[in-house]
Amino acid sequence: MSPSLSFVIPYGPRSASAASRFAHALAHREGTEVVLVGEGAVDAPRAPNVHVLSGPAGKGAAIRAALGRVTGSITVLQDADPAYSLESCDALCQPIREDRADAVFGDRSRAGLDATLLAERAMGHVTRFVTDVALADPLCGQRAFRTEALKSVALTSEDDAVDAEIVVKLAAQLYRLAEVPVGLETTPSRPLASQVSRLRTLMRYATVRDDADNQHEGYTTLERMDGASNYNAWLGQRFSEHLGRRVLEIGAGIGTITEKLEPGLELLIALEVERFYVDRLRNKFRGKPHVRPYLSDVALADWESLQRERLDTIVLSNVLEHIPDDASAVRRFRQILPEGGRVVVLVPALPQLFGAIDEAVGHHRRYTRDTLRQVLEGNGFALERMEWMNLVGIPGWFMNSRVMRRRSVPKFQLKVYDRLAPLFARTESRVKLPVGMSLFAVARATGGAP
Repeated sequence: MSPSLSFVIPYGPRSASAASRFAHALAHREGTEVVLVGEGAVDAPRAPNVHVLSGPAGKGAAIRAALGRVTGSITVLQDADPAYSLESCDALCQPIREDRADAVFGDRSRAGLDATLLAERAMGHVTRFVTDVALADPLCGQRAFRTEALKSVALTSEDDAVDAEIVVKLAAQLYRLAEVPVGLETTPSRPLASQVSRLRTLMRYATVRDDADNQHEGYTTLERMDGASNYNAWLGQRFSEHLGRRVLEIGAGIGTITEKLEPGLELLIALEVERFYVDRLRNKFRGKPHVRPYLSDVALADWESLQRERLDTIVLSNVLEHIPDDASAVRRFRQILPEGGRVVVLVPALPQLFGAIDEAVGHHRRYTRDTLRQVLEGNGFALERMEWMNLVGIPGWFMNSRVMRRRSVPKFQLKVYDRLAPLFARTESRVKLPVGMSLFAVARATGGAP
């Protein structure tokens, strides 16, 4: 019978005694396996559920080696530090057992204000800036994971930088992260070299790398846009004003807008052409059966099956411009919607702004009012409204995409813009814009499919 819980305890020469104490305490727990992994000798208990892997130098290398051995459905990564108490582990695992989280981090925020913990909290602030996770203590040395989720991330760090890499990659793959308070026996130990290594890794992922190690162009822009919470709330509100109860979202990406649309819906089918993103959608909406990720290209989707879903609204948020034959796609939308059903669209506007970022994320075009009207009204829809959006974004996009030829939106610029997004939203709700970097349109299906 496989154990339900695996403990991975990386150790080094200085932490071998603490690792040994943890292993002895865990050796007789029913349904638990222990994997000790690291350099040098360790006094491990002779028990069938305790395994010792020797050789890997560095915490990251040790964790990678251990993950090839663990068999439990939940894995606890436990620093070999006597400051931690094993009594916290049941609370760490509970949200995973209840399927409320895929990873649970210990929170040491109530444990005092000594220099080491203050440094840890400072690193936590940096981690939150890079990942946008809502965790008070994301680098705690006591963490529990759904084993399948932990094994799915490609870890490359050799040393303590793996702590930061785990948070970055779990967050970017949209796993559900939670946090519970953990008790400390003493102050945890954290050498300066370890802090420097983790900081270096965080800066690398904040500036030049993404969780796919830069193998998926365009992902960086989507991931950074996902962190623009105020801007996304603005878009979500605009879309939600025009939704029915059964919605098809075309091109859901990593679920940035999907998350804003799903509350209160009876059904939300999130169609996405790339498995890279569909895997993230499944992670993000695990436990929400009314949200159904659907892997397909628009041209190859099973439209007859989709028509049987009794959809009343189709949403495209910065997607229509990705479709080579947008007119054919709109005709498909009309064929599966009943008369009076709506298509709600946000598209990039002004062909003069087309540049390197558009190319990187796969845009075929930017629209004018006339070209968007033609593709909707010429293929079975009557336009109900069309409005410019985001006037103030024009200069930044022009400089980054056209002048500087950047291929992603700079993170710092986006965060500054996001802080101001509520002001822009209020202003644009009261003032009719003469132009904008986006067009928002709502169109109603007319009688008779084209």
